[in-house]
Amino acid sequence: MMSVERVAITGAAAELVGELAAEHGPLLFHQSGGCCDGSSPMCYPRGEFLVGDADVLLGWVAGQPFYMSAAQFEYWRHTHLTVDVVPGRGGGFSVEAPTGRRFLIRSRVFSDEEARVVEAEVVLPGLRH
Repeated sequence: MMSVERVAITGAAAELVGELAAEHGPLLFHQSGGCCDGSSPMCYPRGEFLVGDADVLLGWVAGQPFYMSAAQFEYWRHTHLTVDVVPGRGGGFSVEAPTGRRFLIRSRVFSDEEARVVEAEVVLPGLRH
């Protein structure tokens, strides 16, 4: 059976993650949904953001875990996400904010074949690595 990743990262975003990890240590991403900062992935030093039991681990990008709130996952469960970076100021609490760059999500709906694979997976809130 084929494997389908739910989240990926562009080369430019992975490069920024490397810079940030060198400065801050291990990181994590969290996507909560909603408006304002919640519509962009937030990047935090691990240990400074508590992942809750209602958060879903979507995968790893550039060696860092990427979580999403369970409520947001219900909306985006049929969507492949790619973390990218663009010029601009990030969310106030996200570690890239002072760099003049910000993370953003690019998305696409899974193909029919990918959708069959991911729907067969069991994704539980609170899944941790």
